[in-house]
Amino acid sequence: MDEVSITQTAAQQIKKSAVESQTDNLPLRIAVTVKPDGSFHYGMGFDDVGNAKGVDITYHSNGVDIVIAKTSYELLKGTVVDYAELEPKQFHFVFLNPNDPNYTPSVSTKE
Repeated sequence: MDEVSITQTAAQQIKKSAVESQTDNLPLRIAVTVKPDGSFHYGMGFDDVGNAKGVDITYHSNGVDIVIAKTSYELLKGTVVDYAELEPKQFHFVFLNPNDPNYTPSVSTKE
């Protein structure tokens, strides 16, 4: 599967953040860069440019419009963005990316 998707839990948090920051009419841009040690660094933010140049890949997942630059697309294919409690009361966005050298698939995934 090449599509980049967002779980329902992550989508709810993204929508909440968009309303709070008054950017609920903007798409979410997801990006990745490779650090010198080969690890992946992810970034997300609401993009007021959107796909104006027509050079981005766009998706729609769980009510969220997603924009990805072609330069990040190959590294993000098949990624699922989730929002999870990693430590008690500490929630974070998590990138489940099969292309990431540090990715370890879990036995069970929750949507």
